[in-house]
Amino acid sequence: MALTRTILVLRALGLGDLLTIVPALRGIRSAHPGHRVVLAAPEALRDLVGLIDAVDELLPTAGLGALRWPTAPPSLAVNLHGKGPESIRDLLTAGPDALLTHHNPEFPDLPGPAWRDDEHEVDRWCQLLEYGGIEADPTALLLPAPPRPAPESNAVVIHPGAAYPARRWPSERFARVARELVADGHRVVITGNRDEMRLANAVAEKAGLPPSAVYAGRTDLTELAALVADAALIVCGDTGVGHLATAFGTPSVVLFGPTPPNRWGPPPHAEHHIALWAGTVGDPHADYPDPGLLMVRPEHVLAVAADLLGQRVRHG
Repeated sequence: MALTRTILVLRALGLGDLLTIVPALRGIRSAHPGHRVVLAAPEALRDLVGLIDAVDELLPTAGLGALRWPTAPPSLAVNLHGKGPESIRDLLTAGPDALLTHHNPEFPDLPGPAWRDDEHEVDRWCQLLEYGGIEADPTALLLPAPPRPAPESNAVVIHPGAAYPARRWPSERFARVARELVADGHRVVITGNRDEMRLANAVAEKAGLPPSAVYAGRTDLTELAALVADAALIVCGDTGVGHLATAFGTPSVVLFGPTPPNRWGPPPHAEHHIALWAGTVGDPHADYPDPGLLMVRPEHVLAVAADLLGQRVRHG
């Protein structure tokens, strides 16, 4: 019996990073239907990876330097992690017959397209595949809802956290949005990971919400995904939950700054995903809220939220 040929894909990053490569993964699957596609990504993403119809197996990989390829060399390795030498070295250790990656001067014999800093993250990986002769549809972002029931149905989900303070809109502003949406008759819940429990509780307290409305620290990734998939609306900053909203087609208001939405935002053609951005660019790793992000006011968010919720009511 002939051995199944394998394609190894590296993306050992976080939630939003995974969701932006779904179109690229589907392009790989379409171009190589008889190959086994193995995705090297963190174990914590396993349940979400299971929703992607283009991945056969998750190879738990915590980050750069952690890739351990256990079997015969893959016929193709695809670097959807980045442009740096570390990710290229990780894939070369698997001994692939061919490697598709962006060009890096430390590997002058490896061909590849130049990296563009101004490219949208979804488009970046589709363009890399195109360089390798593989077509990918950047709009193919939708995933099926998780099989697990959502802890809340038809709620407005407010997710105030983000990886860096530069991307965190002030808690009192999220609280005002929550308070006014509740006054308009909407059920509002606050989400976050265990490290964001204090922030989520602060938003809830300022908004006058009961402790039962706070899901931060009480949901695993699958439950959070189910909550987002079954929500009426998502309100969040530039973080993974915004990408979950895109993946499940849930209307969203996503607050951007200091990174512009043309790099990490929702698809520009999707009218039910609205990115709010003041037009300024700053340091995404700063330890204080970005001045441009602070230019987005609660009134802006509430106006867009009311419109999106109204559309949902009108269209059922």
